[in-house]
Amino acid sequence: MTESNLIAARQGAAGTLLMNRPKALNALDLGMIRDFQAALDGWRDDAAVKLVVLEGAGGRAFCAGGDVRAVRDAAIAGDRAPVAAFFTQEYAVNQGIAEFGKPWVSLIDGVCMGGGIGLAIHNGPRVVTENALMAMPETAIALFPDVGTSYILPRLPGALGAWLALTGARLRGGDCLHAGLATHFVPAANLPALRAALLEGDARVVESFAQAPPEASFAAHRSLIDHAFGQPSMPGIIAALEADGGEWAQSQVAILRRMSPTSLCVSLELLRRGAGMTLRQCLDEELVLTGSVVHDHPDFREGVRSVLVDKGNPPATWSPATLEAVDPAAIQAMFSRAG
Repeated sequence: MTESNLIAARQGAAGTLLMNRPKALNALDLGMIRDFQAALDGWRDDAAVKLVVLEGAGGRAFCAGGDVRAVRDAAIAGDRAPVAAFFTQEYAVNQGIAEFGKPWVSLIDGVCMGGGIGLAIHNGPRVVTENALMAMPETAIALFPDVGTSYILPRLPGALGAWLALTGARLRGGDCLHAGLATHFVPAANLPALRAALLEGDARVVESFAQAPPEASFAAHRSLIDHAFGQPSMPGIIAALEADGGEWAQSQVAILRRMSPTSLCVSLELLRRGAGMTLRQCLDEELVLTGSVVHDHPDFREGVRSVLVDKGNPPATWSPATLEAVDPAAIQAMFSRAG
C-alpha cells in the first residue's frame, strides 16, 4: 500500500504533519496541498489539538517548494485549470495557516524553499538547525516570490527582503534568524527531544531548546544590501551595486544579470505593493500574477526548463533579453490581467 505524501497524525496534544516525498525533496503536489487543507479543517476547532508540528521526511529537505514542473507542463499544454487549482488551493492553505489560531511549529532541517517557506512563515515558532537552507529562488525560473511572501519580504529588516527575492540568496542555519525568516535556532541533534516535548502541547518549550545562532554570513554586506536593494527600480539597484564596485557587489550584479529581467521587475513591483497590503490582499495579487507569468509570458516555461528540466542548461533567451529593454508599462499591465 502506497504511503501518503503527507502523513497526518494525532500524537499527544499535537497534530503532526510529515511531508513524505523525500526523493522530490518533499516538493508539494496538489494532493499534498489538499491534505494540508484537510488537516487545517480538522484540527482548527479541535480543542484536543493544542499545536501542530510540521516536518519533512528523508533528512535532506523540509520542503523544496511547489511542483513547478507540473505547472509548466500544464502551461505548455495551454491548460489553465490545473494551474489555477494548484495556486488557488496552495494560497488558501497559506492563509489558513496564518489564521489557524494555534501554534504551527515548523522544524526546518534541510532545504526549505518557495512553497516550503509558505508553509512555515505565516505562523510559528519556526525552528531552524545548522542544516537549514532557506531561499526564495523564483527569479531564476522567471516566477516571482509567492505563497504570501510578497507580504513577508517587505517587512524583513532593511532591504533584506528585496535582496532575497531578487537574487534568490540562500540563507543557512542562523542566517535565517538574522533575516527574520526563522524564530529559533536548535541544533539538529536536539530535534528529536524537542519534537517529543512539543507533543505535550506547549509551544513555549521551544525556548528551552533554543541556542544563540552564529553571526549572519551577510553581516559585512548589510549596509550595501540596504542601500542598493532599497532603490526603487531595478536599474537603480544595478547602478548602486556597480557604483560600489566591490567584489561582493559585482557578484550580485552577475547574479541579477542571469535572472529573467521581466521576473526581476515583476518581483520588485510586487514587493513594493505588498508593503502596504494585508496578507490576503497579497495572496490575491499573487494569484492574478500566476496567470500573467505562467501562461501569458514565455520566460517561465524557459526558466523551468533551464533550471529544473535540463538542470543547468542556460536559458536560450529571456524576453526581453535585458533589464534595460523592459517596458515599465508592460510590467504594470501584468498586475491587472485575469488569472
